[in-house]
Amino acid sequence: MRPWGSFTILEEGRGYKIKRIEVKPGHRLSLQMHHHRSEHWIVVSGTARVNCGDQELVLCSNQSTYVPQCTSHRLENPGVIPLVLIEVQNGEYLGEDDIVRFQDDYARTASQIK
Repeated sequence: MRPWGSFTILEEGRGYKIKRIEVKPGHRLSLQMHHHRSEHWIVVSGTARVNCGDQELVLCSNQSTYVPQCTSHRLENPGVIPLVLIEVQNGEYLGEDDIVRFQDDYARTASQIK
């Protein structure tokens, strides 16, 4: 469990990983990027506010977006019910340590940890 919600790895193989992500109402993940992977996000239920590069969009059930490798992005649940989405990662390395955090509500960036 994370402060913003949770994720479950549904399947993984060479070059891909599929996760089910649940974000609590009013919470958001860090503003981050990945050096080695891109991501596709498909909303299953709830509402997602997505920042990707300089673009912001709001997605509802059955809508999706693409997050290119090396692009800053953030996922937020502005709604009142849990946000559930499926994330498909593609890339040469899919480890959880391939996260560069720029801003984080839970003090997990390098500058906030001091």
